[in-house]
Amino acid sequence: MRDEIETLCKRAKTGDREAASELLTLHYERIYSYLRRLCGNDDDAADLTQKTFCQVWSSLGSYQGRSSFSTWLHGIGHHVYVDWRRKRNFTEAQADDWWESCAADGPSPFDDTAAREMAQQLYALVEQLEEDSRQAVHLHYYQGLSLQETAEVLGVATSTVKYRLREALGSLRSQAAEPGHPIK
Repeated sequence: MRDEIETLCKRAKTGDREAASELLTLHYERIYSYLRRLCGNDDDAADLTQKTFCQVWSSLGSYQGRSSFSTWLHGIGHHVYVDWRRKRNFTEAQADDWWESCAADGPSPFDDTAAREMAQQLYALVEQLEEDSRQAVHLHYYQGLSLQETAEVLGVATSTVKYRLREALGSLRSQAAEPGHPIK
């Protein structure tokens, strides 16, 4: 698959619209989902996804293949999100509102209500983490990026990502163990 994506990148760099469209189709849902989790609503996520892909197309010539295209793309999406957040003075409460109103559109990995409630509580705890730790959790666990890819997206060392994830998991464990949090 990586070779196919690299071939599509080369074709898109030369102005092949079909290749560019195929790259968009292959990556749109993951980028939208990532940005949706970060920003908290569909409209902003759609706008940020569009801005991400606009920036990707204008920067495609600078993609050198040192990391996977997906990692490079997530890095651009991450920077678009950070810029948007700075401009809007984002409030953390928006993310909590989204998780509370989130409904499954199809088959859900959480088949019963208890599992969904536990997942919502876990997501709410993740949203309470420090910004750096929360972004590492989103990229590594929600988006499935490797530690190295997460480090590249965030612009930090792999050891820093490991530290942030370890701290985040420790914090989540201690918060979940507190009275009133039925997550075990």
